[in-house]
Amino acid sequence: MFVLSVWLKLAMISIVLMLGGCASVFSAQLTRYQQWSDQTQGARYWVQPDAAQQNNLQFQTFSDAVRAALGPTGLVEAQSQKQARFIVHIEYGSEQTTEWRQQMVDPYFSGAFGGGFGYHRHWGGWGPGPVIETVPVEVNRVHLMVRIDDQSKQGQEVYRATAVTSARDNQLGAVMPYLARAVFEQFPGRNGQVVRVKYPLP
Repeated sequence: MFVLSVWLKLAMISIVLMLGGCASVFSAQLTRYQQWSDQTQGARYWVQPDAAQQNNLQFQTFSDAVRAALGPTGLVEAQSQKQARFIVHIEYGSEQTTEWRQQMVDPYFSGAFGGGFGYHRHWGGWGPGPVIETVPVEVNRVHLMVRIDDQSKQGQEVYRATAVTSARDNQLGAVMPYLARAVFEQFPGRNGQVVRVKYPLP
């Protein structure tokens, strides 16, 4: 029984380390549509807030994250809307939802041993060890959508990308720089593309 207890502790430590490794990576799903023109290097853009975003400090902070992500695309911010070829629109938000996730539980409390010693299926195969169960978890689904219109084409929409991630807490401000980076990952990408984007966290 002592050997089993030691084995369980070692196995639990291994899983905690595995989960810790996963937690050090930011992941988001990116969906985008584009009809991007060639020869846009150095073209100017303007971030245009809607009525509700005017004089909004949160919007100003998040739009700065979008500006930083726009830098590697070769576009340059204009001094005024009239000088800009591209008009950038930003939408963001979060909603609470339920996702099914795997988590480690104590086999003695979960009933996997039937109230006593036994064998069960776990992450390492069959045998004594921690139990992985799929359980419903309340999460916040955070999204960022960026739309770019081309004024040289009568305001035609030429780029639309949405990045979505899930977090246990409402971390809109913390994840926004990563979502902004994801929106322009390998810009402009392919039309109708859906990809999983991952970045290491500090």
